[in-house]
Amino acid sequence: MSLMELIAQADDRGLAAGGLACSDRCVPLLGGDDELLRPLWAHLADGSDWSASLDKARGTLAPAGPGEDEAARLARRMLEAAPAERTGDAVRAWADACSVASLLIHRQLDPAVDENTPADDVDDERAGGPESVSPLVSAELRRQILVLEVLAGHGAHGLRRALDVTVEGRRVLRAVVSRRERLA
Repeated sequence: MSLMELIAQADDRGLAAGGLACSDRCVPLLGGDDELLRPLWAHLADGSDWSASLDKARGTLAPAGPGEDEAARLARRMLEAAPAERTGDAVRAWADACSVASLLIHRQLDPAVDENTPADDVDDERAGGPESVSPLVSAELRRQILVLEVLAGHGAHGLRRALDVTVEGRRVLRAVVSRRERLA
């Protein structure tokens, strides 16, 4: 099943986990530590309101600086756009936007993609093609699919596995960012 189909079929918890996972994997771009969004995962697990923890996470991050690149701006927007109430159309729109933003971030940071490579349509990637997706984008696409599949198959019990997938993706992105900084 394609990522777009999984998003269309996901329940509110699955959508919130999908959006949160995308945001959490991109935290290294904002200088946030690995525990920044952990309270939000706990709220998903117990079904409680996450608005206070969401506000705290947003307040913990340093404000955007004048030299912030596009990838960091996309990551910041994901967290800023998170709905205080995890219901209905708001969480669906947020999860969908986070999916797109995260794939764009991974495309921008992928060392296998140079500035002369034409950008493929992200919606094509999310719909199941093209087959020639760059390695970093392909891995992010697989992570997004896995998070939604785990939540669809296991409900709240799948949150632990979704978090594990997210932590792995965050480590990969942190390594990519670190390598870029060393080469700059």
